[in-house]
Parts: sequence; structure tokens; C-alpha cells
Amino acid sequence: MSEPGGLQGTGTAPVLEKSTGNTGNTSNTDNADNTGGADPGQGGGTGRSGHRFWSARRVPAAVVAAVLLVVAGGFLYDVVAVRADRPAMAWRRGLARQLAERPLDDIWVLVGAGVAAALGLWLIVLAVTPGLRDVLPMRRTHPDVRAGLHRGAAALVLRDRAMEVAGVQSARVRAGRRKADVLAVSHFRDLDDVHDDLEAVLTDAVRGLGLTRPPALSVQVRRPGKKG
Repeated sequence: MSEPGGLQGTGTAPVLEKSTGNTGNTSNTDNADNTGGADPGQGGGTGRSGHRFWSARRVPAAVVAAVLLVVAGGFLYDVVAVRADRPAMAWRRGLARQLAERPLDDIWVLVGAGVAAALGLWLIVLAVTPGLRDVLPMRRTHPDVRAGLHRGAAALVLRDRAMEVAGVQSARVRAGRRKADVLAVSHFRDLDDVHDDLEAVLTDAVRGLGLTRPPALSVQVRRPGKKG
């Protein structure tokens, strides 16, 4: 997923996860942008727990399930038909003939094997990677609760704090997992003074977000462009 730039929607809320008892079951509270549905993660206890939230991968899972259902259903229907003394369907006879006659170095066999290998590798990557890049893990203050802040919400907080600095006319923030880029426009005061104030204010703001891995700040200040 590409990293969001500028302002995000104001309705984005943190993602929360709360364990129920010691059985390991969890209940999830999704945010307004449906970026929830995450697993409880692997970190335990209070303090720093930098594990990202896991995506439910609903779309890939639904696609794979649908394809397997259609293929398995077709083969099962044909096998039952053959067992009931009916002739095998033409597509299965043709497929069996092609598999028996084509050599392994045939171009179509190689293409099919390559596509199958690529799809399998893609599914393995989806299975072992957490996803939900838009949700930044927050520090735990309770052992049974995990919280995550959406990047858009973090960018909005930093942008609002930047606008409080004297001399800042406008500000744009790109909040990533490792870096937060801030571009401010100052219409008065010395640019160096505005830059120093912005760094101080935003450093405190990033610390106040409560993230397990606070992003590094990159602050740039410039004058407004000439009109006309």
C-alpha cells in the first residue's frame, strides 16, 4: 500500500484489540476506514511492543476459496458422473490427453508452471507478512489491550500542531512507518527560527502519539510562492 500524503479524513480512529481472559481469544474494534480485523499480534505485557497488526486478507482468501470451489466442484461432478456410467466431460478428457502428450519442455507447460509458482509464492508472502501498513502500533499500557493509530490520524495531529507555530501559514504532513515528512509554508519570521520551533513542537507531538516506534522527523520550511 502506498503511503498516504497530506491530510487524511478526520473520522479515522485508532484500532483497538482487547484480550478476553487468558484463553487467547480477542475481540477487535475496527476503525472507520475498515483497516481493523487484525490479529492480537505476538507481543505481550506492557511497554514497547512493536509488532504490527495482521490483516485478515479477506479478498485474497475469498478469491482462492472461490477458485478452489469451482475447480474442485467441476472435478467432483465429473467423477460422480463417470461412476454413474456416464461419459467423462470433454474438457477433462482433453486435459488428460494434453497432460499425457505434451513434453515437459513445452512452452505452455512451462508457462502454466510459472504462473502456478508465482501464485503460490504470492500466497506464501501474504501468509507470512502482517499487512495493515496504515496502522502504526502504539505502546501498551495494559497487558490485554493493543492499540494502533492510523497514519492519517497521526498526520492530522502533526499538521495541527505545526499550524500552532507562529509564522506557519500552511503545512503538509506525510506520516510513514519510519519517517514523517513535514513541509511548512511560513509567511513571516525568519525561516531558521520557524524551522527550529517546528522541530521542537513536532518532536514533542510525535512523542505524545505514544507509538512504539516513533517516526523520524524531516521538517522543511519555505516561503509562499509568488502569485501571478
